[in-house]
Amino acid sequence: MARLINEYFTSHLSLSPEEALRLQERYYKDYGLAIEGLSRYHKVDPMDFNRQVDDALPLDGLLLPDPELRKTLESLDKTKVKMWLFTNAHITHAKRVVKLLEVEDLFEGMTYCDYLQSPLVPKPEPGMFEKAEQEAGVTDRSNVYFVDDSLINCKSAYARGWTNTVHLVEPQVPDPPNKPCLHQISSLRELLDLFPELLKP
Repeated sequence: MARLINEYFTSHLSLSPEEALRLQERYYKDYGLAIEGLSRYHKVDPMDFNRQVDDALPLDGLLLPDPELRKTLESLDKTKVKMWLFTNAHITHAKRVVKLLEVEDLFEGMTYCDYLQSPLVPKPEPGMFEKAEQEAGVTDRSNVYFVDDSLINCKSAYARGWTNTVHLVEPQVPDPPNKPCLHQISSLRELLDLFPELLKP
């Protein structure tokens, strides 16, 4: 995906690869989503970006069914927790990913970044979290269990009162110097030890 994003920046903004990478990183840091900066400052059509980047990814050769992920998710008691996807991707890309991983049937719904909306409202914007709360039927923010690999998304969620926010930092990624929330894991499997109260009997 990084290559396709970089190519999109270079071709549409007439930038060198180095300039494109710097701008892409800046937009991700500032807005949580590269396309947010592109649409805000360069009038790029988010759906065109989605077609040429997200939906153009050859995911069929990259993502395979993940039995370990499925086993982890199936360990959670659905009478205690509503399984809900919350993503900055557009719906077409998000559905494609969970289908390839073969976990789409484990979730009750999805809150996604609507690329047809103007302006875009992605995480970490408060409006995106409000949208997720409304769509998932949240009545008590302290009962939300939220996992994200983005530091700024976790920081925003925790500040909102989602106290059970978990920052996923994969093993190859350096630990952040300032943690955005109370919990940090390197694998989704660790959720089972972190929140045993959510497991099936």
